[in-house]
Amino acid sequence: MVTQAFTSQMAEQGAALLRKLDAAGIKTTAALWIYLETSDTWRFLVASPDVQSKGPKQIYERIQRAVGSDTDMEEIRLQDISVVPPDEPLIQLLRVAIRTGVDDVSGIRFRRNTINGQVIEDAYIYRLT
Repeated sequence: MVTQAFTSQMAEQGAALLRKLDAAGIKTTAALWIYLETSDTWRFLVASPDVQSKGPKQIYERIQRAVGSDTDMEEIRLQDISVVPPDEPLIQLLRVAIRTGVDDVSGIRFRRNTINGQVIEDAYIYRLT
C-alpha cells in the first residue's frame, strides 16, 4: 500500500524533466515515477539506450547538466532518479500493458495492477516505447 502520496507537483516536474532530457538530446525509451514499496519512496526511472553504450555515470552527468540549477525542480533531486537500460525487467514488464508515442510526454497513472503475476502498486508514466 502506497503511504507516500504522489503529488501534482511531482507529475508536473517529471514532465518538465523529460522535456529537458529531450532538449538535451538524451534518448529516453521510458520515463516514469515508480513507487517502491520496500523503501516507501518514489523513484523517477529513465530508460535510455545510452546507459548501455555510454554508461550510467555519463547519463547522470548529462541529466545534472540538463536540470542545472533549476529551482523549479524541487521535487526531483538527482538521488531520486535511476537510469536503466531499455531491457530493464520492470520496463519490459510495463511495456506489456502500456505504450506511448516515441516523442510524447504522456501522463498515465497506473495503480494497483498486476502484469504477468507481478503487482505494480503505483506508477505515473510519461513515456514507454
